[in-house]
Amino acid sequence: MSRFFPHPPYAEDQPLAKTILYTHTTTRGLQLGSLLSSTFSLSLFSLRRFGLLTPKPTSILRSTGIGALTGATLLAIATTARMWAREDIEWADRAWRLRANKGQVECDDWTYAGMVGGVLGGLGRGVRGVRGVRVVGAGGLGSVVGMGGWMGWRYIRGERDEEEEGL
Repeated sequence: MSRFFPHPPYAEDQPLAKTILYTHTTTRGLQLGSLLSSTFSLSLFSLRRFGLLTPKPTSILRSTGIGALTGATLLAIATTARMWAREDIEWADRAWRLRANKGQVECDDWTYAGMVGGVLGGLGRGVRGVRGVRVVGAGGLGSVVGMGGWMGWRYIRGERDEEEEGL
């Protein structure tokens, strides 16, 4: 997604700074909420499967969708709180640095590709009772898988960011 936003040579010229920053933080919130809620719901599912907890009909995608929406909402609120009363140049600088970071742009590419794949996979498999929250859950799990794929791809290629190399 970040490839679709303009990236001028200077931070003070960065258009759509608030949109870029909110897109970034809500996406990361969606990923974090998806990761935490899917881990928790898979644990409960396993405990119920082995008879350690009483059976209860739940959907892992539904739980993940609720976690994803919660995470995205909380990080949008956190962004508002963090950037409250900040000058436009501060918004522009943060957005410009996100766009200038090669690793972040690659991460976004993999994340959004995974998100689209998750939604299409969930719809293509005929998720029982496809509803909005389950579709969000499938997209959230796809984004986590996309980010994991990006991390593996970077590790295999042996790439590091310039900051890590001490430049």
